[in-house]
Amino acid sequence: MKTAILAIILFCVMIFPHELGHFIAAKKMGIKVNEFAFGMGPAIFRRQGSETLYTIRLFPIGGFCAMEGEDEESDEPRAFNNKKPWQKLVVLVAGSFMNVVCAILIMILVVGILGFTTTTVATVEENSPAALAGMEVGDVITHIDGNEIESWSQVSGAISEGEGQTSVFTVERNGKTDTLEITPEILQDGRYRIGITSKISHNPAKAVAEGTKATWNMTKTMFSTLGQLFTGKVGADDLSGPVGMVQMVSRTTEYGFWYYGFLTALICLNLAIINMLPLPALDGGRIIFVLYTMITGRRVSEKVEGGVHMAGMILLLGLMAYVTFNDITRIFG
Repeated sequence: MKTAILAIILFCVMIFPHELGHFIAAKKMGIKVNEFAFGMGPAIFRRQGSETLYTIRLFPIGGFCAMEGEDEESDEPRAFNNKKPWQKLVVLVAGSFMNVVCAILIMILVVGILGFTTTTVATVEENSPAALAGMEVGDVITHIDGNEIESWSQVSGAISEGEGQTSVFTVERNGKTDTLEITPEILQDGRYRIGITSKISHNPAKAVAEGTKATWNMTKTMFSTLGQLFTGKVGADDLSGPVGMVQMVSRTTEYGFWYYGFLTALICLNLAIINMLPLPALDGGRIIFVLYTMITGRRVSEKVEGGVHMAGMILLLGLMAYVTFNDITRIFG
């Protein structure tokens, strides 16, 4: 039951803010929105606004924003198809923009509560290489072998890359600067250590910076993975669909709630990036048609564009069925 609830929340956080972004942008651009829905399936609650029907639907797995003239011809002046190209672009990009905002906010929350490492030493193990060299709790590591240190990952990286050689650590202690020569010891698994840990910070301002930075790092990783997918280094068999996502939710909850937060942010970001790809039926595919009109001054007929998007939707549904089958095979095979 817990996994099911968290999976539903995950799908809502993925899709609903995306559609909310389209809705807000459409209203700002003066586009008529016929219906804005939370959830999918049969409507269990309806409320008619001045022009928009607001509904809550049976299955709480996302939502949709039905704009006038989005997928069909319309003579309504405020229809999507009758708006200027730049206005269409704003509406199309707004969905993915909201997903990115959600991912950043989730990461800021997770990082802020869990805390993040600093370059300040929290503990020094007794009789460790660092202790024997004179390092103390509260020392701030500023340089290693003359290289400026700005994060704890750089400390770990410098120790590892040193391969057991003696390094010169520059530290700040009580307003003064000191240098320490430390020779790491090698562990049985081949790793190197000097016997110190990092002080964990929960500074809100720093959490914003660290959460944003973490989101950017995830973005770079995703683009790298997409590149591997298109070059064949990663195959379609490695992709996951809704069933795989539910399984991932189940696994992350075993490690703690905040791992679930990381997964939610990751999938939100994934949806934002995938949806901007220039493929039919996705917002990125629609953007290509808008850009074509802006560049050439000629508009593609609604029939042709609709046919392209329909073909793309069929292919996407086929891909979804394929990855879902793979998910089930991995779980029960």
